[in-house]
Amino acid sequence: MESVYYRELKEYEINVALFAGFNRYQDVRKCWRKEDGKWILKDIAFTEQWSTDEYEFLIKYLRNTVKTGGAVFGGFVDNVLVGFASVEGHIFGSQKEYLQLSNIHVSYERRGMGIGKKLFFLACKKAGYIGAEKLYISAHSAQETQAFYRAMGCAEAEEYNDELSSKEPCDCQLEYIINNSKKDVQK
Repeated sequence: MESVYYRELKEYEINVALFAGFNRYQDVRKCWRKEDGKWILKDIAFTEQWSTDEYEFLIKYLRNTVKTGGAVFGGFVDNVLVGFASVEGHIFGSQKEYLQLSNIHVSYERRGMGIGKKLFFLACKKAGYIGAEKLYISAHSAQETQAFYRAMGCAEAEEYNDELSSKEPCDCQLEYIINNSKKDVQK
C-alpha cells in the first residue's frame, strides 16, 4: 500500500485544484431512520457524487472553518488528496463540551484503508486542544457511514444541536468522547 501523508491545511491551500483527484462517489442502498424513538435500517437507495457547485460550496465552507479557528486535515498520496476532515472552532452545548466534526470524507478508491480512522483521530486531537470534551457529528445516515462511526466508538448524541439536526433531519446526531481517542491518536 502506498504511504499516506497527513497534515493540517492552510486556508490558501483549500481550492479547486486540491480536489482535482478526489472522488466523493457513494452508492447508498440502506439508511438509518429514527421512527417512534427507534433506529430502523430502511431500503433507501441513491448515489452521492458532488457537483462543481457543491465543491465550490465546500471550498468556501472549509476556508471559513480555518478562518474561524477550526482546522482542516488532509491525507495525501503522491500529493493527491485522498481524504479530509474538518473540525469547527466554536464550542457549543449546554455544558460547553462539543466541537463539530463538520466533514470527514475519503476518496472512493481509498476507502477501507484506515485513512478515515487516522483523520478522525487527528480531528479529535485538535478538538481536545481547542478545549472540547466531545466531538459532535451530524452524520449521513447511510449504513456504511454509520458503521464507520460506530467502529470509531461514536454513540447517539446525549444532547442534539437543534441547528444542525434541523438542517439535515435525516442525519444521525452522534458524539464521541475525546478522551477515548488519546490512546489511538499516535496510530
